[in-house]
Amino acid sequence: MSAPESARAAEPTAPAAADEPDALGHSTPVALTIPEIDLRTSHMVELGLNHDRSLEVPEEWQAVGWYSLGAAPGQEGPAVLAGHLDSTTGPAVFHRLDELRNRDTISVERADGNVVDFTVYAVERYAKGDFPAEEVYGDTGHPELRLITCGGDFDATTGHYTDNIVVFADLAEDSVRR
Repeated sequence: MSAPESARAAEPTAPAAADEPDALGHSTPVALTIPEIDLRTSHMVELGLNHDRSLEVPEEWQAVGWYSLGAAPGQEGPAVLAGHLDSTTGPAVFHRLDELRNRDTISVERADGNVVDFTVYAVERYAKGDFPAEEVYGDTGHPELRLITCGGDFDATTGHYTDNIVVFADLAEDSVRR
């Protein structure tokens, strides 16, 4: 199988300015933990935009990429993390992402030593041509998290999956810890 693309049809934007200062400020995510799908990784990379303004994807199958031009986890707005579903040799870092359910917990450790917890409130599948960029990247007025990977059928002609899986998560109560 060829490299899956995450959010190919999307056009991410920078987060809107906050009305009030962020409680945590901007800090790079350094680890991701999702107990419900046995995911724990500190293989994190920064992502930007491709020339067509779509979200870059991590080069490595086991890396989780953070859209560094947007919010950091715990800042106001949606922090966006992307990873591959599979590789030419087997499952990749986000291969079980579609198994998440409402109320599951996602924890992101930041470079400043804070760990921020999020609670899943939706797991959606979108055709790449109908990717809801505003819903995924648009201002939320509060800290949220988005996890993105590929889904749907694999198109051997294009070498890509037909859909994207997007996990939506809110900042959990008592969510920040050291």
